[in-house]
Amino acid sequence: QVQLVESEGGLVQAGGSLRLSCAASGGSISSYTMAWFRQAPGKEREFVAAVRRSGDTTDYADSVKGRFTISRDNAKNTVYLQMNALKPADTAIYYCAGGRPIITFTSRWYDYWGQGTQVTVSS
Repeated sequence: QVQLVESEGGLVQAGGSLRLSCAASGGSISSYTMAWFRQAPGKEREFVAAVRRSGDTTDYADSVKGRFTISRDNAKNTVYLQMNALKPADTAIYYCAGGRPIITFTSRWYDYWGQGTQVTVSS
């Protein structure tokens, strides 16, 4: 059973940057597609980004494309989300997820989830 733990998020001003990490234990992430989702107050959880097992293929939501970068280090069993040019609309709880999804941007295909970390972007 893989356990995922996100790093602490934080409060950042609009236009700023923040890097989230997601450390796995109890198993290797190398067999899984890893992804980030987020959920803002009053909204459904939405896909942010995903990286395939080898790390050479990534997918992004249109809302973050060009600003966010997902990466993984299988040797360290860790996934990262570099967030640049942050906007107030990026304010949400960010969740790390792992699985073997048929469709990468659909949360129901992921088996393992972190507890979430709050990211707040002030205007």
